[in-house]
Amino acid sequence: MLASLTIRDVVLIDKLDLEFSEGLGVLTGETGAGKSILLDSLGLALGERGDTGLIRPGADRLTVAATFDLPPAHPARAILSEHDLALEDDTVVLRRSLGKDGRSRAYINDQTVSVGLLRQAGNALVEVHGQFDAHGLMDTGTHIEVLDRFRRATSGAEHDKACTRTWQTWRKAFTAWRDAERLMQDAIAEEETLRAAVDILGKLAPVPGEEADLAAKRAMLRHGEQILAAIEAARQALSENVDVDGAVRTAQGELDRAAPKAEGRLDAVCAALERASIELSETQSALEAAARAFDLDPAELETAEERLFALKAEARKHGVAVDDLAAHLVTLQEKLAAVEGGEDNLIRLAKAEQTARNSFVTAAKAMTKARTKASAALAKAVSKELAPVRLNDASFGVAIDLLPDNEWSATGSDRIVFEVSTNPGLPPGPLNKIASGGELARFLLALKVVLADSQPPAVMVFDEVDSGIGGATASAVGERLARLADGVQVLVVTHSPQVAARGQHHWRVSKVTDGKITATRVVPLTPDERREEIARMLAGTDVTDEARAAAEMLMTGS
Repeated sequence: MLASLTIRDVVLIDKLDLEFSEGLGVLTGETGAGKSILLDSLGLALGERGDTGLIRPGADRLTVAATFDLPPAHPARAILSEHDLALEDDTVVLRRSLGKDGRSRAYINDQTVSVGLLRQAGNALVEVHGQFDAHGLMDTGTHIEVLDRFRRATSGAEHDKACTRTWQTWRKAFTAWRDAERLMQDAIAEEETLRAAVDILGKLAPVPGEEADLAAKRAMLRHGEQILAAIEAARQALSENVDVDGAVRTAQGELDRAAPKAEGRLDAVCAALERASIELSETQSALEAAARAFDLDPAELETAEERLFALKAEARKHGVAVDDLAAHLVTLQEKLAAVEGGEDNLIRLAKAEQTARNSFVTAAKAMTKARTKASAALAKAVSKELAPVRLNDASFGVAIDLLPDNEWSATGSDRIVFEVSTNPGLPPGPLNKIASGGELARFLLALKVVLADSQPPAVMVFDEVDSGIGGATASAVGERLARLADGVQVLVVTHSPQVAARGQHHWRVSKVTDGKITATRVVPLTPDERREEIARMLAGTDVTDEARAAAEMLMTGS
C-alpha cells in the first residue's frame, strides 16, 4: 500500500505531503489544476525518466519520496533482499532527486541505488494505467506471467514443475555435450603438441608442493660442508678435549656408593647424573647419525637443481605455477583422452541431450495446451467486462506463438501476447499498440478486474479511466474500480462525478495564485466538502442545490 507521497519543488508544487489509505482514492480538480504533476512526481519516485523541466522555477533541485507498507509475501521483498536492502517495520521508501544539471540520485530506504533498481522495485509496487506511460500489462514481456498466474489459480502448478525440471535436465545435458564437443575440437587441433606435452610432463611426474621441498633441499645441500664442519666440531668438543662421559660416570659411581648412607639426600643428584649420562650417549649417537646423513654427494645437489629448473621451465611453458603442473597434466591427459576415445563419448552425450530435449518438448507442449485452455477462459471473462465500460465492439484474445529454440526457457516454448480489437472488422493487435487514452485505461480496468484474485498486490493508479464517457457507463467504471479496491489499493484521477462518488478517500487538486506566484495545492476533503466537489463536477461553475442533491444521491447510492 502507498502510505505517503512527499513532493518538493516539482513544477507548481513547492511543498506537499500526502497520506493515503487502503481502498479507492480519487483525485479531482479542474483541467490544468496540476493532477498530472502528481502522477509525474509519483513516476519519478518509481524510477521513471527524469526531466529537468519538472524542477520548480527558482529551485535548484526537486525531490520526491513514496512510502509503502508491504504485506508479508509482497514480491518487492524478494527484490530488496536480493540487493541486501533491509526493511524497517515492513516499510520501504523510494526516493528520487533531480538537479538542474540533470544529475539524478535514487535511494531505497536511504541507501543509494541505481535508477534501474529503483524502477524495478517501483514496477513491483505500482501499476499505472492511463493516457501516459504505463507499467505492468503494457509490457508484453509480463503477459506470460500474468496468464500463468491466472492458469495456476484454476489448475495448479504441475505444468510449471514439469517444465522447470525437464528444462534444467536438458540444459545440463546440452552443456555437457557442447563442452565435450569443444574439448574434442580443441584437442584434435593440437593433438601432436598435446601428446608431446603429456609425454614430457608424464616423465617429469610433478608433485604438488615439490618446488618448496626441492628449494629447501637445494639450500641445505649447498650449505652441507658448513653443516658437517659444525657437526665435527661438536663431536670433538664432547670427546677429544674433555672426557665428559668419563667425568659423568666417575661422579655417578662415587655418589652411588655414598647414597645409601645419605638417607636419600643424594637421590636427586644421582638421578640427574644418570639422565645426563643417557642424554650424552644419545647426543653422541645423534651426532654420528647426522654426520652419516650429510655424507655429501655432489651429484645429489646437481640432481636437485636440475629437477627444480626443469619444473620451473615446464611451468613457464604452460603458463601455470609449478605446484599446478600435476593438475595441468591431468587436464592435458583428459584432452588427449577426448581425442582417443572422444567420438564414442560424444555420441553418448548427444543421445542423452536429445532424450532430455524431447522430454522438455513434451512438457512444453503440455504447458501450451494448459495455457490455451486458460487463455480461452481469460478471454471469456474479460469479454463480459467490456460492454459495461462502453467497449461494446471491442474484443480480447491471447496470442500463443512458438518461440525459436534459442528463446525457450524453464517457462516453456511460448510467446504470450494479449491482443485486442476496438473496432469491428479490424484484426486484433497487441494490447500495447492500441490507441492510448481513456479507452485503453478502461480496457486495462476490465482486464485487472478479472485478474484481481491472481495478481500480486501492487498499487493501481488509473489516469482518467473515465475519459469520454458518462452516465451509466461512468457508473459501471466506478463500480468496477470500487470492486477492484476491495483487494488492492486503487488511486484514480477522474473528471467523472460517478467515479468520484465511489471513492473512499477524496483529494481536490487546485491551482492558486497570489498575483505573483501560482502554485498547485492538494487537500483531502471531508464528507461535506466531497459532496460540494462532486456537485461542482456535475453542475460546473455555478453549484446549485439540485446539483448538491444529485451529488448526495451518487455518494449514498440512493
